[in-house]
Amino acid sequence: MTIPAARTRTAALLAGLVLASLPLLSVTASADAQLDKMRATNAANAAKALEAQGGSRIVFRVDAAAQREAVVSDMRDDLYRTLREGRIPYSGLAINNGGIEVKLNDARDRDRVLAKLVPPGEAKFLQAKPPSPIDVSDSGGVTRIVPTPAAIADNLRDLVGQSVDMIEQRLRNNSLKQAAVLPDGADRIRVLLPGVTDPDRVTAIFAKKVRVSIRLVDVSMSVEDALKAGAPSGADVLYGYKDKQAYLVLKDGGMDGDDIIDASPGFSSATREPIASFRFNGRGTRRFAHITAENIGKPFAIVLDDKVLSAPIIREPITGGSGQISGNFTLEDANTVAMMLRAGALPGRLTVVEQQVVEPAKH
Repeated sequence: MTIPAARTRTAALLAGLVLASLPLLSVTASADAQLDKMRATNAANAAKALEAQGGSRIVFRVDAAAQREAVVSDMRDDLYRTLREGRIPYSGLAINNGGIEVKLNDARDRDRVLAKLVPPGEAKFLQAKPPSPIDVSDSGGVTRIVPTPAAIADNLRDLVGQSVDMIEQRLRNNSLKQAAVLPDGADRIRVLLPGVTDPDRVTAIFAKKVRVSIRLVDVSMSVEDALKAGAPSGADVLYGYKDKQAYLVLKDGGMDGDDIIDASPGFSSATREPIASFRFNGRGTRRFAHITAENIGKPFAIVLDDKVLSAPIIREPITGGSGQISGNFTLEDANTVAMMLRAGALPGRLTVVEQQVVEPAKH
């Protein structure tokens, strides 16, 4: 489940893996520290350049309320999966006032369910029991599960970290390579932009959220015919992210990428080519399994901001809740795609809370 969340991108790449030893933990911590040090150095250099040549300073705030809602929603999905897979009878599973409430038909199942919800974490390596990410109470036969304030804070730090990654990448994509991006307090992100005297141009980049979707390919006509005569009313002609090839994709019948909870670059075990792997939450796993089961033999497109990343053919139902995207990527391409997939799943929107044009210092 999503709580407690990994603190940084480096830790996120390790999600789902079994930690084999304490040295691996120290390597991860070292990589995190190195990334923090690099960002601090970049920020110091950008601050000097900002003072010398002028530019802009922007402060964004992440959506903490949307993040909390996402945490509780993922808890609900994890609980549903646990009950279903364990064949545990229940009734009344629902989100209520920031927590999850469920009535188990047999009270003896309570501890077994909770044990599944709270992962053992690293306790077996550290010989210490980590604090539980949930508070549990019982009243009138109903069990209530609520994320702890510490777990919410951990997830907020993770949201800020992922948002910093996303801002850095999108600034690079827009040739703003001198910019520095760093966390600023619990829920804010500071951006320094030497030489940029039009901050509205930068904030406009983030006014529109990254859109990720999975859409079926329209096989009712060829894409060549669609380009000549126009696409059918229920379809769009989109172009490939890397190959610029045209695709005819249906507007309906697919799913949004909001249920992607993790994505990371890697290499295909079969071809060793760079890929982007992604993973759904419980709700997304069920929806993706249904779509693939209903459309065996048909192609589907993974679409990022109206660009087709990949359009494989569905060979069998995909029920495991994860997938891989390939497309003649470089490792940098795979990293960019993974980051944008994560950005598309970030809850809420960035809000501009401060925007300032900085004049060059007079000497």
